[in-house]
Amino acid sequence: MADKILIVDDEQEIADLVELYLKNENYTVFKFYTAKEALVCIDNAELDLAILDILLPGSNGLAICQKIREKHTYPIIMLTAKDAELDKITGLTLGADDYITKPFRPLELVARVKAQLRRYKKYRGL
Repeated sequence: MADKILIVDDEQEIADLVELYLKNENYTVFKFYTAKEALVCIDNAELDLAILDILLPGSNGLAICQKIREKHTYPIIMLTAKDAELDKITGLTLGADDYITKPFRPLELVARVKAQLRRYKKYRGL
């Protein structure tokens, strides 16, 4: 069964690009442009990994990260334009497993997704 990946980014072009690359690797993608929509998905779908932007309308990716960590252990990758050292430290401290800044290389993102899923599955004994 295909791994299920959540993408949350208010920049539609970026979310669509990430979705395209992940679907080409046979992942099932849940894509949202707002935190509100993503939170509904997190509560109702079994996910294997999340890719979160920090700057979102109505909330932010750090709050989503914290919400995920209340109940789930799957990997979280922050994908954001916020590239200050303090932003990276904050994201990782709040539960993110990786932090990628924009602009980014899509193939590198896919490789990081695969690496995180490989470790997560090994941790869960799958």
